[in-house]
Formats: sequence, C-alpha cells, structure tokens
Amino acid sequence: MICMSIAGVDPSGGAGMYADIKTFQAIGVYGTGVVTSLTAQNPYKFFSSYPVETEYISEQIDSVLDVYNDIKYVKTGMLYSKDIIKLVANKIKEYDLKAIVDPVMVATSGGILAKNESAEAYNKYLLPKSILTTPNISEAEQLTKIEIKTVEDAEIACKKLICDNIITGGHLDGVNTIFTNGNLKTIKQEIIETKNLHGSGCTLSSAITAYLALGEEIDSAIEKGLDYTYNSILNGDYGTLIAKL
Repeated sequence: MICMSIAGVDPSGGAGMYADIKTFQAIGVYGTGVVTSLTAQNPYKFFSSYPVETEYISEQIDSVLDVYNDIKYVKTGMLYSKDIIKLVANKIKEYDLKAIVDPVMVATSGGILAKNESAEAYNKYLLPKSILTTPNISEAEQLTKIEIKTVEDAEIACKKLICDNIITGGHLDGVNTIFTNGNLKTIKQEIIETKNLHGSGCTLSSAITAYLALGEEIDSAIEKGLDYTYNSILNGDYGTLIAKL
C-alpha cells in the first residue's frame, strides 16, 4: 500500500513530512511526500518558513500520481495559505483521493505555520472534500469559533466541524472527542509527563492514514492511530518518533 503526505518539511525530523514518512514506514505503508513549505525549526524553537509556489506543489502531486496512481489515501499537514489549501483541495477532487486533514496552524514551539485566512479556507475548500480532520483544541477553536474549555465544549465543536473528526485531548485531561458516521464518542488516554512535545498531530494523522490504507474502518483506524501515538510518546526519544497529543 502507498500513501501520500502533503506537508511542510521540519529539518529536525520530528514533525511534518519526515515524521509522516517515518510513521507510514513503521506501520507498513510506503510513503510519498509533497513539500508545501520549507521550515527552519527544532523541537523547541521555530525560526522561519518558506512556502513553495503553488505551481510547483501541483507539479509534485502530478509527478507522484503519474506513477503511483493507486494511491487512495493522502494526509495533509502544513499548507500555510489559502492558495495552497485551495490547490490541494482541487487536486484531491481531481484524483478522487481520500484526505485526512491535520489543520496545522501553529507549531508546538510557537511558530506560526499558517496565515490568518487559513481556518476559513479549510472550511470553504478542503474539509468538504475530506473524510477526516484531526485538530487539536486550538485548531478546533479556530475552525468552529467555539471556545473549548470542557469535553462538552469539544463535543459541540465536533458536531460543527464539516467532516468526520477527532479533537485531540491533550489539554482535556487526555479525553479525545470523536465524531464519525454521525456518532459521537470519547476515548480517554493517560497523560504522559514528557518534554517530547514535538510532532503533535503529525504522527496521529499519518498513523490513521496508514491504517485506513491497510483496510481498517475509520473508527478502528482512529483507535489504532491513538495507540500508535501513545506508544510513540511512551517510548519516544530523539532519533525516534516523538509526539504528544
């Protein structure tokens, strides 16, 4: 099986497309990657980003799918601008891809990874063409305009998001709120005290993508993705997959 990541590049390897490719490989899926932005960052500090021109992003997608035309599942990460989000949405429609969207807007280290217009662009262009989105609380707040302080708030936001979703619960005592196929549920995970914060939703969203490509149904893929990410946190160290919901 083959998946595609459309995301930014983190030179420290803990987040972005490099983390996606590592996750795909660890789960047993061949990973391809389209670069949307170059960044200068490490697990603790964000320096800068340099977005790729939309025409070149388009050419990258076309070049991969020219050969690997059996790709069905694609994961998106850092898209940076409305124009890039719109382009990716059009490509997903053109190639009839199943998209899992990690609506990356702010790096764990605090760097701004998307323009202010991005939340509106996600809602208008990309989420209507996607099968799942995996925002953290901050991203879900931007997408829904709902302040999330409790699990009940997260449940309201889940129902407002345009496609099926999981709002990760790292700031809600480990309670992940999931809305799929019209059904709402929660999965609570133990909070692990760690400094390995880099890679946040990248590992989760790419793990879910890989499990879907391997034939899992969406709820099973989410549960396995959560388990994979939890174990990445539990066993994480530099040079390995590290993430925190």
